Amino acid sequence: MKLLLSAGRVIDPVNKINEVLDVLIEDGKISKVAKNIKDKAAMLVDLKSKIIVPGLIDMHVHLREPGFEYKETISTGVRAAVLGGFASVACMPNTDPVMDNTAVVEYVISKGKKENLANVYPIASVSKNAKGEEISDIGMLLKSGVVALSDDAAPLMNAEIMRRAFEYTKQFNVSIITHCEDKNMTVDGVMNESFNSTVLGLRGMAPVAESIMVYRNISIANYMKALVHIAHVSCKESVEIIRWAKKQGMRVTCETAPHYFTLNDEAVKSYDTNTKMNPPLRSAEDVKAIIAGLKDGTIDCIASDHAPHGRIDKEVEYNYAAFGIVGLETMLPLTLTELVDKKILTLEQAVEKLSVMPAKILGLKKGSLSAGAAADITVLDLEKKYVIDVNKFASKSKNSPFNGRPVKGAAFMTIVGGEIKMQEGKLL
Repeated sequence: MKLLLSAGRVIDPVNKINEVLDVLIEDGKISKVAKNIKDKAAMLVDLKSKIIVPGLIDMHVHLREPGFEYKETISTGVRAAVLGGFASVACMPNTDPVMDNTAVVEYVISKGKKENLANVYPIASVSKNAKGEEISDIGMLLKSGVVALSDDAAPLMNAEIMRRAFEYTKQFNVSIITHCEDKNMTVDGVMNESFNSTVLGLRGMAPVAESIMVYRNISIANYMKALVHIAHVSCKESVEIIRWAKKQGMRVTCETAPHYFTLNDEAVKSYDTNTKMNPPLRSAEDVKAIIAGLKDGTIDCIASDHAPHGRIDKEVEYNYAAFGIVGLETMLPLTLTELVDKKILTLEQAVEKLSVMPAKILGLKKGSLSAGAAADITVLDLEKKYVIDVNKFASKSKNSPFNGRPVKGAAFMTIVGGEIKMQEGKLL
């Protein structure tokens, strides 16, 4: 089937396009981007007043399957993805069993293809069983379809094993995605170490526990001439270290998540366990630093760190609640509302952080509307105003601190492989 997307404002940073154009899709690929395309055989979709961008990519999600299907499944996760405007997601390996072998990787890829909604790209664990003791068979994992390596929330504390992992991955020019946390410094911590943690009587997690590992991992990667990607940057010092490293020409990229540029640790005063995540919500000064890092390009991309949890994980005392929040269905509106609408980022810069850079970091042939590219497209409605309602989420879990928050801007349509998967909030 042919699709003709008509009269939308096309924003494609890779090809430096920002104007009202038509987009012709044929056989699942971009056929042409031009003015006044005529094709009687194509299904016409009028997108006047809408924005057409390369399909958005969330490079940090937890789909929980296999092993934790009561929190999320691949089926519910990809539904949440396309409803949130994401054509592709990369999923973390903290499943059960851990995604450290080709059998689990192939299972995830197969389930993703069966759902036929968002593209699913697995991220395998760097070490076997994510225990940080023995490196996984990285070569075999990459052959089976893995796009990056990460032990996710179980950081490699042993610097020598981290070094050997970088030595291995540099042969394949693939990134290790590092959760930067010195676990020795955060034992029993549940929120940012600050005046607020003292007042609330909650054990803190110092920002230095993050920044010291950011520096360590960048240093080791640079020594080995390997690629390193810093996950969910949350504090001022981390931004400063990454900015410095980039100026030195080091091969480092990084991401942050919407909760780190929209919330600070004042939110924890409610004792709402949906304000508990790792890294934790930091200070107002840290939020300013994150926003500055996004604005000046230090922070390459925005990822949701979509971490669904069931009621039994969250509806408990703060100390015992699980870390993490859902984000696939809130990331785009929060980015448009808090960054684009407030003129911190241009729309082109937001598209770079939500599509172009994730594709580049993961080595995916996506992130542009070039002729011949896969027709993964997100259509934006910048004028839509609504209030976030967790009860309308497709995600199996509803653990979001943004319930009831007014936003402006949303995904109007998600196209994957030339097929419309979502339109106006409805799966097709």
